[in-house]
Amino acid sequence: MGLNAELFIDDKSVVIKDIKKMNGLWKGKGLMFASKDKADALLFEFSTDVNRTISSIFCPPFLGVWLSEDNKVIDYKIISPGKFSISSPRPFRKLIEVPLNSKYSDVIEFVLERGKV
Repeated sequence: MGLNAELFIDDKSVVIKDIKKMNGLWKGKGLMFASKDKADALLFEFSTDVNRTISSIFCPPFLGVWLSEDNKVIDYKIISPGKFSISSPRPFRKLIEVPLNSKYSDVIEFVLERGKV
């Protein structure tokens, strides 16, 4: 189906399954208008490091994971709906949006156990 990605935090890892890669105009939509219970995780890749902001207007709550070119975690946070401007503390190459639904409960639990969010 989709891509899988292994997320490492504090020398522990979890696999995010069934990630859909977003291309072209779909990069602007993201999880907007998605059903919280049915949404899949989304991957946004950029050809160079970027320092873009994202928005959660009309999105269900999700976990944002910002990654470097070599897939190291730069930042991660739980994003609530209705935010106009969300950013990473440093430029990033990839962003994974993980909806807070039962399909990804192991990923969400893993991140919350790390105590950063």
